[in-house]
Amino acid sequence: MTRAKVPTTAIYAGTFDPITNGHTDLLRRACDLFDHVILAVATNSKKSPLFSQEQRIRLAEEVYGDKADNLSIKGFNTLLTDFAHKEGATVLIRGLRAVSDFEYEFQLASMNRNLRPEIESVYLMPEEKYAFISSSLVKEVASLGGDVSRFVHPAVLDALHNGMDD
Repeated sequence: MTRAKVPTTAIYAGTFDPITNGHTDLLRRACDLFDHVILAVATNSKKSPLFSQEQRIRLAEEVYGDKADNLSIKGFNTLLTDFAHKEGATVLIRGLRAVSDFEYEFQLASMNRNLRPEIESVYLMPEEKYAFISSSLVKEVASLGGDVSRFVHPAVLDALHNGMDD
């Protein structure tokens, strides 16, 4: 017996401090694969973000908000699996840049599966030219005056150089 396919909502979560071209590459791929994608901007007590959650949401909206009809951008400050359940999402999108990411992602997927077994983790790899980019590296290079224009949207570049108006 064939089951009717239910529209799939996927969540691509992260701190996105700031959102990079690697993130937007994965976001584009996710929007092509799933009926609805939520870019979920997390607060993270373990990190000291350069930009507030509201600023990161604004940057994400400026960078990607009008590029896909099936995308919404939201902030959250709960367990990701609880947020996914509340939003009706059944898929968590995660990016893998290198083999070194795998161990952490494996642990995370196992924990998420224990918390909410109905939610699947799906892994996407960015284009090779973005495989080494991380928000942390972009922030560090930008803070030391390096050129990160190839790795971020012009709005993000401006925010890195000039700050953001609240």
